[in-house]
Order: sequence, then structure tokens, then C-alpha cells
Amino acid sequence: MKTVGVVGGMGPAATVEFLARLVRATPAARDEDHLHVVVNSDPRIPSRTAALLGGGPSPAPRLRAMARGLEQAGAEFLVMPCNTAHAFLDEMRDAVRIPILDIRREAAALVQAGPVGLLATEAVVRVGLYRDAFHARGFDTLCPSAQDQDELTALIAAVKAGAPFGRLRRRLTGVVERVGAAGAQTLVVGCTEVSLLYQATPQRPSVDALDALVAATVREARDETR
Repeated sequence: MKTVGVVGGMGPAATVEFLARLVRATPAARDEDHLHVVVNSDPRIPSRTAALLGGGPSPAPRLRAMARGLEQAGAEFLVMPCNTAHAFLDEMRDAVRIPILDIRREAAALVQAGPVGLLATEAVVRVGLYRDAFHARGFDTLCPSAQDQDELTALIAAVKAGAPFGRLRRRLTGVVERVGAAGAQTLVVGCTEVSLLYQATPQRPSVDALDALVAATVREARDETR
């Protein structure tokens, strides 16, 4: 099996959640059946949102350095459980010789119907980070209203600050219901902090990008086809 390198720390709780889901998703009957994972969880990476929306320093230099460090540590491919950081994916790929999986591509591949309601950071929405991936599959992107996008921003910040999830989940439910009522046929959870809060229901088709990345990581590490 291939060694996985995880570019993490954006934020730390999302990185830990990715690793927990990766363990649960790996077919294993004993310790030795699990994946070899090398993790760099660095919360000092400059804000991706601030960089993309203007005024903030670029996180690209530190992301490139993390990617190179993981490659030198023996990683045979890389994953990054942060959607917004994928705006800098091309710059990271230029820094290493090993593949880096694309969370957008993996999530979009699971969408079966559109329009797609996107639950993500303001930066992801404003720069259209998922738009091309959905369009390539023939689906339009439906973004939350400005008020609901502000609510998502507040929820993401609350998760990063360690707030209890109970009340946050109830607030997220309101956003989800309004995006669905606006015409979304499928919801894509395109922020790993929102993944920590989102609770799927049979009544509303959804794709959690974090789960999509987990599945792709297991597949790549075990040399399986989709």
C-alpha cells in the first residue's frame, strides 16, 4: 500500500476528523491492515480566505514547503482536508513529484443531480472554486443567500474556536433547509468545518467532500479503481 501524506492544520479539528474517518473507512482486521499516514498539521498557515478575498498573505509558500516535507518523509501521494486551500493546489503540485488528490474532483464525481447547493467558505463561493467541477458534470451551482453565507462564516469560525456542536448544528439546519427550498437538488458540504456539523438525512441527497476525500485516499493507497 502507498504511504499517505496529509497536509493538515486547516483547522486542526477537521484534520483529526479526516484521520478518524480514514481509519473507519479502511478495510482492516488488525493494526497492520491500516494505512501508513504521515501528517503535518500546521495551524500557522496564513488564512486562505483572507488571501483569496484580498489583503492577506498567501499561504502558498508554507503549503508548498509542507508538501515537499511530506514527500521527503516518504509520502507517495498527498491529500489536503481543507477545501479553501485547494485554490493553491496547482502551486503545490509544482513543488513536488508525487500526486495530490483534488477534493473538488472527488466530491463532484459523486453528484447525481443539480443544481448543486454549495455549503462552503465565502472564499470558495466567491472565487468559484467548485463551479468548474460541477459544470464539467453538467450541473449549475446554487450558493446560499448573502445572509446565509454570513451564517456559514460564523458557524465555521465557531467550530474553529471549539464551540459545542449542538446549537451550531441547529443553526446549520436552517441554512440547509433554505438552500434546499431555493432549488438545490443535491447539497455539497464543501468546507471541512461544516462537515463536522452536517448531519445527512435520507430526504435530502448530499455529498460530504470530506467523505469523498477519505474514500479517494483509501482507493489511492490501496491501488484500487473507482
